[in-house]
Amino acid sequence: MRLEASDLACIRGGREVFSRLGFAVAGGEALVVTGRNGAGKSSLLRMIAGLVQVAAGKLALTGGNYELPLAEQAHYLGHQDALKPSLSVQENLDFWVRYLGTSAGTPDALTTVGLHRVAGLPAGYLSAGQRRRLSIARLIAVKRPIWLLDEPTSALDSAAQQRLADLMRSHLAGGGMIVAAAHGAIGLETARELSLGAAA
Repeated sequence: MRLEASDLACIRGGREVFSRLGFAVAGGEALVVTGRNGAGKSSLLRMIAGLVQVAAGKLALTGGNYELPLAEQAHYLGHQDALKPSLSVQENLDFWVRYLGTSAGTPDALTTVGLHRVAGLPAGYLSAGQRRRLSIARLIAVKRPIWLLDEPTSALDSAAQQRLADLMRSHLAGGGMIVAAAHGAIGLETARELSLGAAA
């Protein structure tokens, strides 16, 4: 599996965020996108996820499921944790499993991220770090080959960051790929770096 971008351009609000961007990521590889605020890190991830229109250039995935668009073969973990506060931790995860479609068991996902003891608690009572871990549980419960992670260690303590690093390594070892936007290290020593220039 290989994700390639060639001469990629992004325009947001009438402003060119980046242009002539090219990169390639293969299965088992991670790419960390760095740059100043406004350089387009989040926009690039959202573009791969199908949430931002490609202004110019091309994004192509080879070796994936040819019956599905790129966006449906990727997980996007953004700044906002998409949770319904009134639903329990378990109910939130069950919703995503039904919505995204998978046969994976959710209890194991909650155990893996250390939230099994609060599975019945309304998500509105979770701390910022717990909410982040619940979002990460979705990556495990719903299997998709591409992980798009925007500042994935945000709000996580050191133990949770280590757990995430282990999950990312396992995902890569299984042939998955990761494209992450970050200002600092995310625990993947073998990741390549793509530096975006400052916004105009």
